[in-house]
Amino acid sequence: PPPRQTNARRLKLKMNLALIHDRLHIKTFWEKRINADNQHAETEEKRMNQSALHKLREEWLVRLENRTKHLKNLNDNLLRKVKMEKSADQT
Repeated sequence: PPPRQTNARRLKLKMNLALIHDRLHIKTFWEKRINADNQHAETEEKRMNQSALHKLREEWLVRLENRTKHLKNLNDNLLRKVKMEKSADQT
């Protein structure tokens, strides 16, 4: 084969090798990035599961519900008392 064709083949081979190297580099980069993100997500999930925040929220919800029930009962009792006093005054 003429030398010119051999040089063209060598150049093409070098370019293909460079593309393969670039692709591997990009693939490795993204695999590392995905692994790091997955690791971060797992760590964050563990941290959230170990947090007492969920338990505290549940306790506060129970407290608020109890307080609301108590205030409603007080209000209902007061209204009943006022009605009874009005009906007693009318007789």
